[in-house]
Amino acid sequence: MNSILVIHGPNLNLLGTREPEIYGSMTMQDINDDLQKQADEAGVHIDFFQSNHEGEIIDKLHEARGRYDYIILNAGAYTHYSIAIRDALAAIEIPTIEVHISNIHQREEFRHHSVIAPVVVGQICGFGLESYKAALYVAVRKLQEKG
Repeated sequence: MNSILVIHGPNLNLLGTREPEIYGSMTMQDINDDLQKQADEAGVHIDFFQSNHEGEIIDKLHEARGRYDYIILNAGAYTHYSIAIRDALAAIEIPTIEVHISNIHQREEFRHHSVIAPVVVGQICGFGLESYKAALYVAVRKLQEKG
């Protein structure tokens, strides 16, 4: 069975109460529940991980080698400056989709640049929960194509 890992970065544990005008009212658990249903329907295994700590995210990426076929990553603020997460993604060679709830290109200037974008297969942003669901759809399709 194909396996997908979803990694939620810093502050995503506060979804539902954190800046609802930007991130909406859904919680991280709401996202996980919807993705679990979608994964079950597609016949893929999915796991979830959240950390506010860069090193823990890097450790989880390293542990993913040989265990997961795809990663969906919302690195939060680390997207914009974590060369360490970027390097971990490049090193593990697991196809990864970068997701963001808000449209990072419509926000503050410092959020417009992603240091991880060059080492992921694609980026989906600005669609709230649908960003995650679209990423899971793409990952499942790519795994099906691969056979």
